[in-house]
Amino acid sequence: MNLFSRTRHAVTKAALGLAAAAMLFSFSTAHAQAGATIHGLVNDATGTIVKQGEVRLTTDHGGEVKDFKWTYTAPLDNNGQYSITGIKPGDYTAFVFQGTVAADYQSVTLKDGDNKTVNFDMTREEYMKTLSPERLKEVEAFKAKNAAAQQSNKVVANLNATLTKVRADLAAAAKNRDDVSQDVTDMKSAVAAKPDESILVIELGNAEQAQGDHLLKADKAAGKVPQSDDDLKQLYADAGAAYQKGIDLNAASKKPDAHLQASASNQLGNALAKEGKLDDSAAAFEKAATVDPTNAGMYYNNEAAIFFNAGQSDRSLAAAEKAIAADPKRPDPYFIKGQALLSKATEVDPKTGMIKALPGTIEAYEKYLELAPDGPQAPTVQDILKGLGQKVETKYKAGKK
Repeated sequence: MNLFSRTRHAVTKAALGLAAAAMLFSFSTAHAQAGATIHGLVNDATGTIVKQGEVRLTTDHGGEVKDFKWTYTAPLDNNGQYSITGIKPGDYTAFVFQGTVAADYQSVTLKDGDNKTVNFDMTREEYMKTLSPERLKEVEAFKAKNAAAQQSNKVVANLNATLTKVRADLAAAAKNRDDVSQDVTDMKSAVAAKPDESILVIELGNAEQAQGDHLLKADKAAGKVPQSDDDLKQLYADAGAAYQKGIDLNAASKKPDAHLQASASNQLGNALAKEGKLDDSAAAFEKAATVDPTNAGMYYNNEAAIFFNAGQSDRSLAAAEKAIAADPKRPDPYFIKGQALLSKATEVDPKTGMIKALPGTIEAYEKYLELAPDGPQAPTVQDILKGLGQKVETKYKAGKK
């Protein structure tokens, strides 16, 4: 063999040796990755997912569980699931442990490469037969309670959907005072399903008052005297009763909501005013202002408005003054104040032939224009001021909102 041949032979042997080594390495790697995998879900006898505990595997099959040696262990996650990989082939017993208690077990045979799902469903018949009578009673009681909770959740979901729909309907119907009789029916059903929920009762009152407004509009269009409409009177009375019940329920609840109570009192004031019960209406607005002082200006303004509309200037003036004191930036009370003072003016200036405005009248009107230069009453206020011989200020600009 020449030198070239010997060299080529040596290189070939070396290459073969490297290939063998590579094959050996490849085989060793594949063997290291072999084994079996098991995974699954654990739930207890009530059907509830078990989130705390672990699954253990053992090849011991006799004696006391406390003496077993555990070959593999995996914790349960928050979804009640576990997974164990790289398990050597063999016959195992898989246990679910909760603390030191072996809650459940199953036998499982694993072959190399297996990927088995092994769920521990403690509601299965063979497991339930192992429970003591006392434990069975506990399980059944829990199931009944859980079923009731699920039913309650379903009812609440349906009621929330009804509440959302009715609120949307009332908002859409408010401008033209459209018929909302179906919403009244829906809210009555909602209250019947959960009569102790103040929000539902109050919303029933809103629906009844809105339907009353619809009938009032229809009566006026037909030339019918509203006071002779028994259905109309009943709707306003029912609305008032619903508001009061809602207020009482919320006040007695574990978490009273002052704003909700005040809002309901405000609506109660409106409903009572439509019944002609002005004293009771005023008391409701006063209660709202007391319960929710942050929005007292709005409640006192509503009180001033109902007396103004009823032609009771002294009472409207007193309420307007309270509204201004509570919220000096609200324009409407100044208009009501000006109107109330103007209605009380009786003296005529002999030189001009114009009514002599009482002190505070001009200032009230001017303040309204300052706060609401483009407000709905601005044209009326401007005409009144001109009629009183006043130069109307035109430099007012609407304030930033």
